[in-house]
Amino acid sequence: MRPRALDEVVGQDHLTFPGSPLRQLVEAGSDATTGPASVMLWGPPGVGKTTLAHVISHAEGRSFVELSAITAGVRDVRQVVESARQERELHGRTTVLFLDEIHRFTKAQQDALLPAVENRLVVLVAATTENPSFSVIAPLLSRSLLLTLRPLDDAAISGLLERAIADPRGLAGEFSLTDDARDMIVRVSGADARRSLTILEAAAGIARARAAAGEGEPSDGGLTVTEDDVSEASAEAVIRYDRDGDQHYDVVSAFIKSIRGSDPDAALHYLARMIVAGEDPRFICRRVVISASEDIGMADPHALTVAVSAHQAVERIGMPEGRIPLAEAVVYLATAPKSNASYRALDAAIADVKQGRAGQVPLHLRDAHYPGAKALGHGEGYLYSHDWPYGVSPQSYLPESLTGSVYYRPTPNGAEARMADRLASLEALRRDGGNPKA
Repeated sequence: MRPRALDEVVGQDHLTFPGSPLRQLVEAGSDATTGPASVMLWGPPGVGKTTLAHVISHAEGRSFVELSAITAGVRDVRQVVESARQERELHGRTTVLFLDEIHRFTKAQQDALLPAVENRLVVLVAATTENPSFSVIAPLLSRSLLLTLRPLDDAAISGLLERAIADPRGLAGEFSLTDDARDMIVRVSGADARRSLTILEAAAGIARARAAAGEGEPSDGGLTVTEDDVSEASAEAVIRYDRDGDQHYDVVSAFIKSIRGSDPDAALHYLARMIVAGEDPRFICRRVVISASEDIGMADPHALTVAVSAHQAVERIGMPEGRIPLAEAVVYLATAPKSNASYRALDAAIADVKQGRAGQVPLHLRDAHYPGAKALGHGEGYLYSHDWPYGVSPQSYLPESLTGSVYYRPTPNGAEARMADRLASLEALRRDGGNPKA
């Protein structure tokens, strides 16, 4: 069922419209002097990267070679380049080199491709599920047309299923598909065309076996694939989640942003995706603890205690039971008032230090416990806070060059709302010599 022409490709209209760079490349044929030197196809699994590579290769006057970055080495690349040279010189054919999983190629392996790409001995079509900006060397990327493939929507997957049922290359009209069965395949395929067709094929096999056993009656359109057949063919949806790839970072990012955005349902959804995908629970716990301080902070000081407690609980009881305290912590954090004032205050202080605004530690604050310290004036004039009525002395603590600097600015959220009043009272005590005015 792999499309043989651009017009059969679904869900990527932004790449296949008339006059598009991709269509020009396909229609260029053996003319290697036009179009891009290479093409980077970036997108999630099952959206048509390999299909587009085959469509490009089917243009007249081209030969096609496929390598997998998982198994190929520099020697394999050089052999392909030499073969491409012979194809060009002897037969006038352009070689299309399809390199799957290019993000797994080392820098040395990618460097080996550069001369052939620069001299247009090959048209490199590289596929990756990773962002090429992070995984492909700059010289190769700068010579490439970057095409971003979009996840297939429900309508595209549904259309593929209907085509597969009717097409002679597919089930050739032998089966019909109930609406519930089609909807279930669309749902569990996760926008992956390849997976949707795999499920359909398996479900059709189950329907055929069921009919052979006398458990079902053929309909007017042949054998019927039901929701039960689909359910048996796909016991559980496969969550697309590469722990070393973009999906890992995207899901974690959405998880943290959902907590920050005070949406417990979304936060639990992304937590569930990480758990089902087998994410390291220690990693999840670390992110939860960080969120408690980064996004909630002094607006609810108990949030950090809840997060750390969940972390410890997961370490002690393990998974899957650890999901229970994790869920509790995530809901607590998502519904808690939010403030990033504490860590922003620290970042501001760090910025001053890095810019050379550290200043000398005031003499009265320096360590005076070692021999000779007093002779240097260390500790002289220090005011012991507990000697003052409210435990607040009229002491200055910042270096002289930073006197008056304010880093911590409390928000009006949650418990931190009371902090502004508290800070004002402390400042008044220091200003009034440690004694409040009557």
